[in-house]
Amino acid sequence: METAVKSFLNLKMNKQTNIPSESEAKRVADDPTAEARKRDHIELAFQSQIEEGKLDARFYYEPLLSAHPDRNSLPQIDFLGKKMRAPIWVSSMTGGTEFAGIINHNLARVCKDFGMGMGLGSCRSLLFSDEHLKDFDVRHLIGDDLPFYANLGIAQLEELIEKNETYLINDLIGKLKADGLIIHVNPFQEWLQPEGDRFRKSPIDTIEFLLEKLNIPVIVKEVGQGMGYESLKRLFQLPLEAVDFAANGGTNFAKVELLRSDEQKQSIFQKLAYVGHSAEEMTLMTNQLVAKLGDKMRCRQVIISGGVKNFLDGYYLINKLDLPSIYGQASSFLKHARGDYDKLFEYVEAQVQGLELANAYLTLK
Repeated sequence: METAVKSFLNLKMNKQTNIPSESEAKRVADDPTAEARKRDHIELAFQSQIEEGKLDARFYYEPLLSAHPDRNSLPQIDFLGKKMRAPIWVSSMTGGTEFAGIINHNLARVCKDFGMGMGLGSCRSLLFSDEHLKDFDVRHLIGDDLPFYANLGIAQLEELIEKNETYLINDLIGKLKADGLIIHVNPFQEWLQPEGDRFRKSPIDTIEFLLEKLNIPVIVKEVGQGMGYESLKRLFQLPLEAVDFAANGGTNFAKVELLRSDEQKQSIFQKLAYVGHSAEEMTLMTNQLVAKLGDKMRCRQVIISGGVKNFLDGYYLINKLDLPSIYGQASSFLKHARGDYDKLFEYVEAQVQGLELANAYLTLK
């Protein structure tokens, strides 16, 4: 490759005249950017060589079998009882902060523009007060045709059950006009959080009780460390709308809370933050459960999140899974959602275009 590039450079430098021929003049007129483009090719040729071992080996690349995809060419997806135009979920990420209003409003707008679904961050602050309701009240922005879910932690739900106040959950869903509830399960986060709660019951018992008590769709997720085989097995046998992996590899809230702790606690418990399961490992475990459980598998939708860095990761995993699925991202959306909406729009537009290209030219190995 290097020899070929050098020969190309020498050929360019050995031209005998700077006077363009008639054919060259016509070519420049037809393609006024040609000269600059070719100059870029020469200057960038060496930089563009791919180092051995850095090729993405997950895909077959088939360049002959499709035209360039049209905009908005992704197939619609039936998911969570609604039709989505892109298989992307804005994962829960922010609760009652001063930036929550800007972030949630921008994210709801971009979901509407691209046909994506959205889960709110923790809505705990809304259980007993409407002071911050405006920060979460975005149904009018995302619209009624796309999935939109509220979010509460398992510790708060356990407390509501003990106090016989589960009616507050329905009130929350009503005031947000949400489609249902995300339950986040976070034992390590709560343990490591300086102000953390302590579970008195196993989360699966709390979830099963709420499914019997409440007549609302429920999604269950972890918060950045994923779940093992036995936990997934229990969840998939429940009448949940979906399981959200929230796998290890993305934002890890156990580690976030550990970093807020004192030095001694960090030294003792830091290894806990590195325990967990990747999204790819959880995909393989879920496929095993699909084969093992058969008709006992009552939940048959998955949000693959945690360590999904880009559209190629998402495309790979949703096509690897043997259940209807979409993929979720949090930190990458958060990075672009705190300021100008146009920046967020451009980011999501590029991700969707990447998915369209992947659909056209890539198949899984």
